[in-house]
Amino acid sequence: MEEAGAAGSALPGDGAPGKGRPLQPPAKGRELFRSQRKESEGSVDCPSVEFEYGDADGYTAELSELYSYTEEPEFTINRKCFEEDFQTQAGVPAALGSLHNERREGSRERWLTRPGWAISQCPMSWLCPTGTIVQGKRWPELDQAQQKAYVMRLLDGLEVVDRDKRLKAARAVLYLAQGVFGECDMEAEVLHWSRHNNFLLYQMGTFSAFLELLNMEIDNSQACSSALRKPAISLADSTELRVLLSVLYLMVENIRVEAEADPPEWQSSRETFRTELSFPVHSEEPFALLLFTMVAKFCSGHAPHFPMKKVLLLLWKVLLFTLGGFEALQAMKMKKREELGLPPLPEDSIQVMRRMRAASPPTYTIELLDQQSSKRGHRSRRPLVKQDSLDIYNERDPFKNDEAGVDEEENDDVDSGIEGELDLMERDAIIQAGPAQRPPIERVSFPKGLPWAPKVRQKDIEHFLEASRNKFIGFTLGQDTDTLVGLPRPIHESVKTLKQHKYVSISDVQIKNEEELEKCPMSLGEEEVQETPCEMLYRAMLYNLPQYMIALLKILLAAAPTSKAKTDSINILADVLPEEMPITVLQSMKLGVDVNRHKEIIVKSISASLLLLLKHFKLNHIYQFEYVSQHLVFANCIPLILKFFNQNIMSYITAKNSISVLDYPHCTVHELPELTAESLEAGDNHQFCWRNLFSCINLLRLLNKLTKWKHSRTMMLVVFKSAPILKRALKVKQAMMQLYVLKLLKIQTKYLGRQWRKSNMKTMSAIYQKVRHRMNDDWAYGNDIDARPWDFQAEECTLRANIEAFNSRRYDKSQDSEFAPVDNCLQSVLGQQLELPEDFHYSYELWLEREVFSQPIRWEELLHYQ
Repeated sequence: MEEAGAAGSALPGDGAPGKGRPLQPPAKGRELFRSQRKESEGSVDCPSVEFEYGDADGYTAELSELYSYTEEPEFTINRKCFEEDFQTQAGVPAALGSLHNERREGSRERWLTRPGWAISQCPMSWLCPTGTIVQGKRWPELDQAQQKAYVMRLLDGLEVVDRDKRLKAARAVLYLAQGVFGECDMEAEVLHWSRHNNFLLYQMGTFSAFLELLNMEIDNSQACSSALRKPAISLADSTELRVLLSVLYLMVENIRVEAEADPPEWQSSRETFRTELSFPVHSEEPFALLLFTMVAKFCSGHAPHFPMKKVLLLLWKVLLFTLGGFEALQAMKMKKREELGLPPLPEDSIQVMRRMRAASPPTYTIELLDQQSSKRGHRSRRPLVKQDSLDIYNERDPFKNDEAGVDEEENDDVDSGIEGELDLMERDAIIQAGPAQRPPIERVSFPKGLPWAPKVRQKDIEHFLEASRNKFIGFTLGQDTDTLVGLPRPIHESVKTLKQHKYVSISDVQIKNEEELEKCPMSLGEEEVQETPCEMLYRAMLYNLPQYMIALLKILLAAAPTSKAKTDSINILADVLPEEMPITVLQSMKLGVDVNRHKEIIVKSISASLLLLLKHFKLNHIYQFEYVSQHLVFANCIPLILKFFNQNIMSYITAKNSISVLDYPHCTVHELPELTAESLEAGDNHQFCWRNLFSCINLLRLLNKLTKWKHSRTMMLVVFKSAPILKRALKVKQAMMQLYVLKLLKIQTKYLGRQWRKSNMKTMSAIYQKVRHRMNDDWAYGNDIDARPWDFQAEECTLRANIEAFNSRRYDKSQDSEFAPVDNCLQSVLGQQLELPEDFHYSYELWLEREVFSQPIRWEELLHYQ
């Protein structure tokens, strides 16, 4: 056991112990805030958010979000079930690992349940070298053989007929997965033993056993009908499911997270587990599909007691584990480009975004007017001026960072942005009052280069040459981009520059290959499809994928903070509401925090899952990505995300819906202090909520994925008036979030009109500085031919036809009969053995009369086939 303890002692992401606190693994990208000086009276304090985007939050945070605060008493129940069973098993023969293969036959169970059995009567192969689990020992004191023996006994307990006994055995396993916190004094110990025990549980076959139990509970019609009859569903209706899902989640999360000190057998177990989840051996579908089925069944109303938060968290982590995170995706993308013979990527987008610095948020007209009216006491009405005449304010931007002078990555002069229009007289008053309120800050110099390398598509070069040939020659040459005869020298130089920055994506190659396969199906033969986890998942999801997407969006809508409670909406609070509703104000406040936290976690898991699916499907095949995207768009995903952002986004990001003393593992090893209304209102000590900022960035990335290069969907952004909603999101001073907001604004500027562009020149400057350039993209002026809003429906219809052709060719095998060879030999055809239904001979004479004798023979029709 000492070796196991040493191997697992270094937890992933462990940090130095704080004063009076145990080792606390910090979150990947845990927040840090730069202190900022308060601005003049009436200004808005908007600190810069030092947030590093990652696949998930920290190890401890991801474990704690599994549990609702109303589930806190169940920690004690789990411990009690384990200790009762552990004490009764002390002195009982322990099983060797070799017994694992015999457990299914139940031979040992028949011996142990025989009345008056004795150790001497048991086969010797059942005894450990030490013979028994020593009386009085604690779990950490057992050696590995004894621990394995006890786990085997618990797994045997999962196979008994009695439902209550099965639940007690499952709770004892859950206590092990939670880190036997009753034997620990510090949080780091709990996390260490949780990690150690979960690897042990997986190696002993616990995952397969719990997967069988989960399938049983999903098919439990009695529990479903009981939940449907109840007027209000509570935690008690999903007890068994919550225990099973908690064990599965803890196993997936602990095995998924890597640490440098992991022993080789753990690394081997991790790869085996990933393969087992991706390529199922015993069933025909991946584990993620079972979870998607649970989500769809819950949204259909047939299983309202399903604990959706735990299902969605487990689904997200399974996708993250089997498909790979964002860094793994980047590596796969580079490898695939190399295989296709494409040049490497011009830059690593993850690293570029990490180096970017946030821009100062736009100051809105009403805020400045309110400030000046409070100082001057009156207001004069004068003609209004445009934003681009207000560059004088750059010296005293109320949002400018005091540390701006030392960071040369960005230029606050471009992004200090005063949006809208302002009174001329008030402008004079601000100029006069400026030096007295705050000394001017030294301007930051422009960055030497833009963060992104410009890209040019093949289509862009063709459009440029088409316009040039029409202008100078009078005719075009189609897709020929090499012939430049008759064009002036500057056009030659332009084409040369465009070709230097030409970017061919993996999607372009896949679309071209698909067109060739559609044209020449016989000569090109069968397509070789690599059996990747992503391909397996898409094939399994294909026929029910629309239902899965609609179900996820339904839950996302119900969990959005801007959604109003409706009688016909689904109830996502079944696994957070207690049996007895709160009777005191303090209990009500605690439940309110728990409900808000519950919704935030659901939004986080759905947004991350959808983004992972889209990014991996796009890499696997562009039409898989387009199929998912179309069904998201048809299910109103775009207005749903805009509705989510139509709120005070700063309040959402800084929300403190957490009670740190009740978070796992803190609540398991510390005495809980008495909660007061003040402590609940104060929340935690973090300046912003990691999961909410993570969710916002994911939803913005999702919106970008759905609308990029799709003019009909871009028009949806314009129709739903997304520009003011997105501009408000720029208030969050986080570089990555601002980048995706600016991208969404950029693609619709050509549709917003000249007046909007004139009134928002600072936003336009920020787009120019931060978003990648397309060399001949006329986004800032609206002269692009693609800006003409016609034939958008035809664009979607063409895309849908291409998607259906792809799915039919690759996945609908029945269509292959069209190209199968035809047997023209009469004797061979008549001699074929056909499978007829069993009752065919009863109705044979009737069939002859109806199909043969009563049908006239039209001999003249044979002439048409000669």
